[in-house]
Amino acid sequence: MKNFQKQHGKPGKEIRKPSPAKTETHEPMRLNRFIANAGVCSRREADKIIADGLVTVNGSVVREMGMRVSPDDDVRYNGKRLNPERKVYILLNKPRGFVTTVEDPHTDRTVMQLVANACKERIYPVGRLDRETTGVLLFTNDGELAKKLTHPSYERKKVYHVFLDRDLAEDDFRKLADGIVLEDGPIAADAISYVDSDARQVGIEIHSGRNRIVRRMFEHLGYKVEKLDRVVFAGLTKKNLPRGRWRFLSQQEVNYLLMS
Repeated sequence: MKNFQKQHGKPGKEIRKPSPAKTETHEPMRLNRFIANAGVCSRREADKIIADGLVTVNGSVVREMGMRVSPDDDVRYNGKRLNPERKVYILLNKPRGFVTTVEDPHTDRTVMQLVANACKERIYPVGRLDRETTGVLLFTNDGELAKKLTHPSYERKKVYHVFLDRDLAEDDFRKLADGIVLEDGPIAADAISYVDSDARQVGIEIHSGRNRIVRRMFEHLGYKVEKLDRVVFAGLTKKNLPRGRWRFLSQQEVNYLLMS
């Protein structure tokens, strides 16, 4: 959590979008690529599960990693048929005022509007940020990965930049680090630091996915959170991504999420 501002500085004016991590599925492709597109794992890991005899093609065990398959082939991993649909991974720097939901009859502004023209596949937000919270929000149609990123047992790291209505007292700083008890149970920051020696700005790292957990932690101690910005989610950052803009994840970032 040191050098918080240096690591997660303000968004730049320009954006350079990497090429999307995608593959067209209407032509034959290498088996490991087919498996990776199905969201099972990275291509490197796919080579291993193929070698271990865990993959079948049209009912037969295949150990040949260079084998090519088509979308019509029945490819299974541990008996489960794989869907070769192109997997899409998009990172948004969410602005304030947008609800993190696919549909909401009570609002005319949802995050889906911000990525409406990103791709033809139907994507969904991974986890939630409340209406007034800004920052890193991932979208994908990879249900298996989304489950891993949001399930509490995987303990994915999230880092927030918190702006308070007054200085955070040292005693309360220690309470957040050591742990406090909320109405739904105990909670403690995984790491916490002041930002640029400004006691009204705090960087806090946490893995809990409980609803509005960061806001509730500070409210429990009598502070009002004036702004809340998620700067890191599962190793992904919004650095150089302007507010309200999105980009495709690079293949390297996708592989990191799949392998971690």
